[in-house]
Amino acid sequence: MGESPGCEQPGFSEAWQWANRCCGLRSHFWVAPFVGEAVTGRTIAIGDIHGHMDRLLTLLGRLPSLTPNDTILFIGDYLDRGPDSAKVINFLRKDLHSQTPAKIICLKGNHEDAWLKVIAGEDSRFVLLSGNGCLATMRSFLAGPPPEPGAFPSTLEEMGSLTSGSFLPSGVVSWMENLPFFYEDEHAIYVHGGLTAADGGWLHPSIDSDPRRLLWHRDMAFFESYQGKRVVFGHTPTSRLPQHLSVHTPSDPSDVYISGNLIGIDTGYGESGFLTAMELPSLTVYESRGD
Repeated sequence: MGESPGCEQPGFSEAWQWANRCCGLRSHFWVAPFVGEAVTGRTIAIGDIHGHMDRLLTLLGRLPSLTPNDTILFIGDYLDRGPDSAKVINFLRKDLHSQTPAKIICLKGNHEDAWLKVIAGEDSRFVLLSGNGCLATMRSFLAGPPPEPGAFPSTLEEMGSLTSGSFLPSGVVSWMENLPFFYEDEHAIYVHGGLTAADGGWLHPSIDSDPRRLLWHRDMAFFESYQGKRVVFGHTPTSRLPQHLSVHTPSDPSDVYISGNLIGIDTGYGESGFLTAMELPSLTVYESRGD
């Protein structure tokens, strides 16, 4: 993944110091209790962060102790909408790897892909839609005030920076360019958006001729009828998924979506959203919401 990215998760005797040192959110941290020997080979998949550093740090403080055999996987969409895109990306790039024994995987999301298109001069329409929250990203990198909801650039200079992506440091651009489109282990396939339909089934991401599609898919047929190896995905807010098919708290449409071999973990939609982590293979759920 290039540069080394966080918050070391040591033994329980150090857990409180770890949470306070990393995050300064003392009252919001809770370390999950763990009894006996650590289970090896776990993968903890974390949903769309979208510039919300507070949610990320709270969630990380609620994970169990990890080992070098474990993996923390981020499903993509690290920037836009929230006020802390620059902090989130710097944390993942420069801090997290050095402070946890677990392997760290950061996948590419459609928002990273959209910014790369802007930088390449291909298409700037995405960043001009206020609902995509791209102005908040620019302001965070330039240390400006977070924009009001629905705001547009206030000057021609801001508009130029936004539609060119010129404010993004070259190291951040290189990091986004090199993020993988998917990851696979013994537990699941992990992808930001979903898989591509083909011949009555679904293409394995390794043979998809256009891997960028994996970042943008929102296919109701995939959500309702996918069969195959388990897939963990983000991108589509769980509130927009067919919750009547979910076996995990179907009465709460904002919660994780689990249906057959699909797991949707984008629970961060809107200001009332929260960040979710799914531990595999146990299917243990961790959330940033609540005390």
